[in-house]
Amino acid sequence: MPESTPFTIHALELGPMENFVYLIHDHKSGRAAVVDPAWEVSEVLALANRHGMRITDILLTHSHHDHINGIGEVLQHHDAQLHLMKAEAQFWGQQLDLPTLHHGGDEIQVGDTLIKALHTPGHTPGSACYQVGDQLLTGDTLFVFGCGRCDLRGGDPEQMYATLKDMADRLPAGTLIRPGHNYAERSSTTLEEQIEGNPFMHFDDVDRFTRYRMHYHDQCRHSPYGPVRRGEEMPD
Repeated sequence: MPESTPFTIHALELGPMENFVYLIHDHKSGRAAVVDPAWEVSEVLALANRHGMRITDILLTHSHHDHINGIGEVLQHHDAQLHLMKAEAQFWGQQLDLPTLHHGGDEIQVGDTLIKALHTPGHTPGSACYQVGDQLLTGDTLFVFGCGRCDLRGGDPEQMYATLKDMADRLPAGTLIRPGHNYAERSSTTLEEQIEGNPFMHFDDVDRFTRYRMHYHDQCRHSPYGPVRRGEEMPD
């Protein structure tokens, strides 16, 4: 990584669902933002301690239990500010202690490191991705050669279709995708590789996308996910 980069993103694979928990470490200030703290929080705290980080911010991609169950333990050790989308706070319905609520396009400053919050609904109404330099932490919106489920409470396949289309159209092709789960042959990938090989990014028809996401995919495709050629997603 170039010396001019003011941050490092550390990844830990934790828990029974192969979650990726990320620590965004701002070098100059020693501050860190933890993304979706869950499961073995002691591992997160130990990593922060080894690198001399102070966890000052908690970023949530969404509010499902497997992405939030470590918040309380982090707050026992660090005085951190919680960040999430306003739409997700409304969906979650918890009485949160003065969180910072965001809208798509908001920026979060952690020392010299700028983090942009993108509103990416589909898995939940207020799902978010966090853009840090040329990297995108995608939670359960976009996996490597997959995407999040839309059949849980709050899921909406039409929103997911629009979100993935928007990501493909607006983000640089070289953006490095850092997902919320390790469900694929690789732990990260470029957006260009996803546009080419992720079946969920191949559809130009929302009805076919919905049929694939809601009915076909989970019956015919299993992790670890690999690339799928265009036109081979499902039979007509």
